Amino acid sequence: MALYVQKFGGTSVGSVERIKAVAEKVKRFRDEGHQVVVVVSAMSGETNRLVGLANEINDEPTPREMDMLVSTGEQVTISLMALALHKLGVPATSYTGSQVGILTDSAHTKARIQRIETDEMREDLNEGKVVVVAGFQGVDEEGNITTLGRGGSDTTGVALAAALEADECQIYTDVDGVYTTDPRVCSRARRLERITVEEMLELASLGSKVLQIRAVEFAGKYNVPLRVLSSFEDGPGTLIVADSDEEEDSMEEPLISGIAFTANEAKLTLLNTPDIPGVASKILGPIADANIEVDMIVQNVAPTGNYTDFTFTVAKSDFKQTQRILENDVIPALGEGELRADDNIAKVSLVGVGMRSHAGVASKMFRVLAEENVNIRMVSTSEIKISVVIDEKHMELAVRALHEAFGLDKDRVESE
Repeated sequence: MALYVQKFGGTSVGSVERIKAVAEKVKRFRDEGHQVVVVVSAMSGETNRLVGLANEINDEPTPREMDMLVSTGEQVTISLMALALHKLGVPATSYTGSQVGILTDSAHTKARIQRIETDEMREDLNEGKVVVVAGFQGVDEEGNITTLGRGGSDTTGVALAAALEADECQIYTDVDGVYTTDPRVCSRARRLERITVEEMLELASLGSKVLQIRAVEFAGKYNVPLRVLSSFEDGPGTLIVADSDEEEDSMEEPLISGIAFTANEAKLTLLNTPDIPGVASKILGPIADANIEVDMIVQNVAPTGNYTDFTFTVAKSDFKQTQRILENDVIPALGEGELRADDNIAKVSLVGVGMRSHAGVASKMFRVLAEENVNIRMVSTSEIKISVVIDEKHMELAVRALHEAFGLDKDRVESE
């Protein structure tokens, strides 16, 4: 007998029919003798509907009242799920985040979990009940309802699995696992049987939307086995493990596990800025003060040595604001400099733990892109990642070419 925490997102519970289908799936696990905790999101579109209602009344709603409002979406789903299980003869009890004892800090709309009380859940599970928990929410020390922000239901699922020492946390989505890249861009993308937490964190941060970063971080921190599965079809999904050493014996780790990409970036360059200590801080300080996150940074020294070109990227949604800050605040403060800005760029990234023990990944990547006549604007690397900035119009071409060049469309082999 195993203990599973199963999380179902908004699409998976988007209608009465889908809730019934999820209940059938949960029943099959329980009939096999397993204990099951089900974590659910609000029905698809419900949170947006509630936010829209709030904005019709007050275009600057207070965070506390927004948490009170949007948390009701999950409350509807847990009760319907419990009723669907009852209809199938499965004993089940639904709980809101506060009822089940998910205690958080008081940062409304972006709270972080501090601890979870598990006694009542364990008692229900030992009595043969399915425990149905509202994702995305908790309660602070003052008794106020809080929500966990984007990806909150995934985080709830992994946190409950950690607290209960579950055998596995299963995240059910509208895809059947983690793929080598987005199948909509590369038709030969292949589902991965497993991937490390490190690799999944990189893919999530670089544009892959299968899992939220916070949930993956939680899984890594508490060594929770995490599996991504489809709500709509049976299959093994993708297992996310804490350490590649835990994988099945093999002659070699795969060199590259996946390719992530995003067109949601913009590049800004300050030309001919003084090459003196403190300039980088003067450029990026006002950007940080505006709560704008900077991604890639490149600084080049001019041949004379007196001036430098400073280039960085930000999210496309922050592009215009960053331009204004540079033009109105930074350049006047520096006394010189010329701004070049471009929001027609994309970032393409190779991710794989195999890079640690293999040389030549970067040179092969650059060669493949050169053969496709794709110009590289910027490069960033880490132990298990290489990212390049290219023109947005070449993004899909680059992804497909790299996917084929690194053999990601082929089944993994034990040895050559």
